[in-house]
Amino acid sequence: MDIDKAVETQLANIQKKTGKTLPQLYAWLEKSGLAKHGQLRDAAKSDLGLGHGDANTLVTFYRRSTGAATAPAASADAATEEIYAGPKAALLPIHVKAMKAITKLGPFEIAPKKANLSLRRKKQFATIGPATKTQVEIGLNAKELEAGDRLIALKPGGMCQYKVRLASPGEVDAELMAWIRAAYDAAG
Repeated sequence: MDIDKAVETQLANIQKKTGKTLPQLYAWLEKSGLAKHGQLRDAAKSDLGLGHGDANTLVTFYRRSTGAATAPAASADAATEEIYAGPKAALLPIHVKAMKAITKLGPFEIAPKKANLSLRRKKQFATIGPATKTQVEIGLNAKELEAGDRLIALKPGGMCQYKVRLASPGEVDAELMAWIRAAYDAAG
């Protein structure tokens, strides 16, 4: 299934769940008086009964339709600054080194989330963000990987199939990059 078809299906399901057409939903968001993406998303969750993903998608497309959406690079940079603010600022060098290495793999999109960045090709291949005040977590989607002490398998049904925790930039090494490459290639 391609991304456009998946989004089209998701938007159709949102309309079924809410009993409102897309123009009606956009009008509802406009009338809310809220401006920030997170505020609009949270209002859609609480007032329309949507889950996080559906509310996020609805607001993303609403903001695009009004020209309010920010450019992906700017929003990724802003999200990175926000994610690593305060006590997690010391983790930023790990994030920067990992992203620099991941960028060498080829083209992909960065979708900022509340606590991390989602890295996508045709589908998500990785997430990156602080796990604690002392560790960055990279989540990976690649079924053929073999879990071990460093590459931890996660429960089925989550956002990622594996995770790796990094406490220093030196842990962005060949082994980690091989796992990320496998996930990148699997995402299409």
